[in-house]
Amino acid sequence: MIKIKELYKSFENKEVLKGINIDIKDGECVCIIGKSGTGKSILLKHMIGLVKPDIGEISINNKIINNLSFKELQKIRTKISIVFQSGALFDDQSVIDNVCMPLIKYKYNKKKNIELAKEALREVDLEGCDNMMPSELSGGMKKRVGIARAISPHPDYILYDEPTTGLDPLMTESINKLIKKIHREENLTSIIVTHEMKTVYSVASRVIFLDEGHIKYDGLVENMKDSTDKTLLQFIAGSGTLH
Repeated sequence: MIKIKELYKSFENKEVLKGINIDIKDGECVCIIGKSGTGKSILLKHMIGLVKPDIGEISINNKIINNLSFKELQKIRTKISIVFQSGALFDDQSVIDNVCMPLIKYKYNKKKNIELAKEALREVDLEGCDNMMPSELSGGMKKRVGIARAISPHPDYILYDEPTTGLDPLMTESINKLIKKIHREENLTSIIVTHEMKTVYSVASRVIFLDEGHIKYDGLVENMKDSTDKTLLQFIAGSGTLH
């Protein structure tokens, strides 16, 4: 379980997160939505210890991660993977080498690393692309390599930061289906930061809506339209996909 308690964060005297409280149970698939600049990605970075709160606690599996040593934090991080918005691939390394990157810290032998990387590439339908370079990949393929890299160590938690940004509608649908498949087959806890309501409707059972540093909605996808929060309703309607 991931627990966030009374989380506050400011940058240059601007409050970004103002008392966030969230409990995410194992096995959930949660979408965190909101307008640009509302702190969605900052919240995600708190969950892996890339950003520390000004006030509050983040705990993973009952361990408060705020003040852990680097070594202790790295141990927690072995259970968590993140898919970055840009894909964050290393341009000078092949697809297989990119997917092997997170496996290095487990000190497996090279054969084991390649075996796990190939397995992950099969999961995202990129079998046979091992020796391609990032410059040879389409935007959708880069996203898939990023997902393969994230699942290669078989984590307990996978965090996605705007996984469909910059993709056309068909590729967006493809990535959404892949996220759902990975969540189900890998038995993961999935947390997706997105502004795409198509992603929300495709993959999530639970939605958290951030606005002006506060949680304005935390509940089931199907109940969003019944919310009395005007900002949420405007956000949904603005997506053009109000159900």
